[in-house]
Amino acid sequence: MESQSQMVARLRAAFRSGVTVPEEFRRTQLTGLMSMIKDNEDQITDALHRDLAKPKFEAVLSEIEIVLNELYHSISNLARWMQPEYVSKSLATKLDDCFIRREPLGVVLIIGPWNYPLQLLILPLISAIAAGICASVAGMVLRINGGKPHRTSLRTDPNPRSAETAAAAEASMSSQAVARSVVQAASVHLTPVTLELGGKCPCLIYGRINITAAARRLVWAKYFNAGQSCVAPDYLLCTKAVRDALVPALREILEEFYGKEPKESPDVSRIVSDRHWTRLMELLKKTAGTVVVGGEANREDKYIAPTVVVDLQEDDALMGQEIFGPILPILTVETLEEGIAFINRKEKPLALYVFSDESSVVKTVMENTSSGGFCSNDAIIHMTLPSLPFGGVGMSGWGSYHGRWGFEEFSHRRACMLRGWALERLNGLRYPPYSSEKLKWLRWTTSPHSCSIM
Repeated sequence: MESQSQMVARLRAAFRSGVTVPEEFRRTQLTGLMSMIKDNEDQITDALHRDLAKPKFEAVLSEIEIVLNELYHSISNLARWMQPEYVSKSLATKLDDCFIRREPLGVVLIIGPWNYPLQLLILPLISAIAAGICASVAGMVLRINGGKPHRTSLRTDPNPRSAETAAAAEASMSSQAVARSVVQAASVHLTPVTLELGGKCPCLIYGRINITAAARRLVWAKYFNAGQSCVAPDYLLCTKAVRDALVPALREILEEFYGKEPKESPDVSRIVSDRHWTRLMELLKKTAGTVVVGGEANREDKYIAPTVVVDLQEDDALMGQEIFGPILPILTVETLEEGIAFINRKEKPLALYVFSDESSVVKTVMENTSSGGFCSNDAIIHMTLPSLPFGGVGMSGWGSYHGRWGFEEFSHRRACMLRGWALERLNGLRYPPYSSEKLKWLRWTTSPHSCSIM
């Protein structure tokens, strides 16, 4: 079996050969990856169902289609992304070619989590291929038919120390402890790191609202994949009046979606492991809140019913770490300002949601909070668009990817100036012997306004 050092050496040799740099090579690899996903769709969805009891509908939507859309977007825009970006010039550089050139960083280690095992590995891999770098992908077993193993390494041992030897590292995970170990290992060689972490994503509901539509969108977003999504609404903030109208609507929509016995529904996923099932059940035991919907569970089946909890406080057990399961706490606030202050007391989340028919409410929340992503009157949907960056801020992550943003994340923006021998008399202004007159003219010729004045 190939050692870690041998793998890194192989990837570095491939990168140094320059084989990954040409546009045609990148396009061919992305097209091959697309074919692999399409050809193995049934095997992928079957595996996801065996591991997570993930419904085929959810698997196709969150693991297949989002990846294919990203591939289409990257292939369609690759040539434009790779073009030099020409910049503004002064009089002193008027005859020069001044531009930014995107160059691949080198070798990247990509670490993916278990909750979306294909999407959260392949999306950054698409960015890496588009940027022209070599990648080691860690987190699951994957075999690409006809793939070239010297350009992409697929591993199942996501050891954080692997980040020591990479030129860049990209990690998607919910554990800040693991993220710290990745950053610590990467710091040995000053390796840049992109982190997509998560956290408690709040949803603030305020003002006029379509309760039924809001309940449908919240139920879908929260209980999709049994709540095991880093961008799922973690808790709701609303007035007591909204809560009293929303809870019956949530109960009604849950029955509409999953029937009277959600455990028997083929559309309800299961918790990934006994350890996570136990962790979630401990939270339900410790909460001082009241379970008003759901709460049923089965250890053997790793099942927890879609659950709603009310009458809890900010220091409740459910308000500590990210829940990452099908449990939705609802806390009450009296004013919009109180809701915003509540959110701002917490770490900046990966996503923040606001539900309101009033554009002034949406604008106020957006302008007075900070989060990786923001969406009004829906949840999760914003991260399906490849033209928007996906990433966190502060404790919810560093950097971003998807589409152009992933290409930029794995590229070095090299400042380039190509000069000839013209205007040497003008260049003479900077040569000794110095004088106040030379300085005056030099300051003018290097001013960004000098060209417009001419």
